[in-house]
Amino acid sequence: MHRICREQTEAFGVLLRRYERELFGYLHRYLRNSSLAEDVFQNTFLQVFLKRKQYEAGRPVRPWLYTIATNQAIDFLRRQGRHQAVSLEQGEAAHEAASGGLLETLEGHGPGPLELASEEERRQRVRAGVDLLPDFLRQVLLLAYYQGLKYRDIADILNIPVGTVKSRLHAALVRLQEAWAESPSLFEV
Repeated sequence: MHRICREQTEAFGVLLRRYERELFGYLHRYLRNSSLAEDVFQNTFLQVFLKRKQYEAGRPVRPWLYTIATNQAIDFLRRQGRHQAVSLEQGEAAHEAASGGLLETLEGHGPGPLELASEEERRQRVRAGVDLLPDFLRQVLLLAYYQGLKYRDIADILNIPVGTVKSRLHAALVRLQEAWAESPSLFEV
C-alpha cells in the first residue's frame, strides 16, 4: 500500500493478485451470486485505488480491504433494493469441482462418491442455515469462520466494538444450533 500511495501503479496489480481469490470468495459467499460478486469486487478495487491516499500507513491492509469490500457489498444491495437469490445450479457446480473427474473417483484413495455426496449435501444445508441469518449476524459469521479473520480485524472492518463481534458471533451460532434442533432435516444427511 505504501508503494501504491506513492503512485507506483505496478504495486496495485500485486495487491490485486494477492487478495483476489480471498476477497472474491468472501463477496461470493456474502452476496450468494457470482456475477454480483464480480461487480462488487471490481468496485472494491476501484475504491481502493481512488481512496489510496486515505490509507493510514502502518495499518494492516487486509482489514482495510475487507472494510471497503463489505461496504461496497452493502451499498450494492441497498442500490439494488432486492433480496439475494440462491442459485440452484451453484451447489451442483461446486460438487462437480470438488469431486474431480470419474477417473479420480475410481482411483482415489480418499473418500468415496457416497461420502463426497453426503459431505456436499451437509455443506449445502449448513449454507442454507447461514443464509437464513440476518445480515448483521451473517457478516460476522462469514468473516470469522469462512475468512478466518481475528475478532479485532472484524471489529475494524464492520466499525463495531470487539465485544459486539463476540456477541454477534455467539448469537449467530445459537441461532444455527436452534435451527438445527428445530429442523433436523435442514442439516442432517
